[in-house]
Amino acid sequence: MISRALVHDVAAAQKRGCQVVDVRTPDEFASGHIPGAQSMPLFAVPLRIAELDRRRPVYVVCESGARSQQAGAYLDGRGYRVFSLDGGMASWRAAGMPTTAGTSTVR
Repeated sequence: MISRALVHDVAAAQKRGCQVVDVRTPDEFASGHIPGAQSMPLFAVPLRIAELDRRRPVYVVCESGARSQQAGAYLDGRGYRVFSLDGGMASWRAAGMPTTAGTSTVR
């Protein structure tokens, strides 16, 4: 089951060491993302799933929430504990949360 997470839930989870995965395109990620988030475009999730630690919750982020729901469903079906940021990066920015630009965490 994919759980919905609010902005402050994601920020708190990240401080606890949870994984934050941004499933937007590389260009979207480079324009501004949650600090420390891992870039894994939606199409690449099945190819790169081994990079995720199944023992730790995964918080999935996109721009508005649609792609993160798709990625979350895929991960949930493979035994991951998944949360989707409600409202995506749009809600993150609207809440005044910090963002980082650039591609330093893109693999």
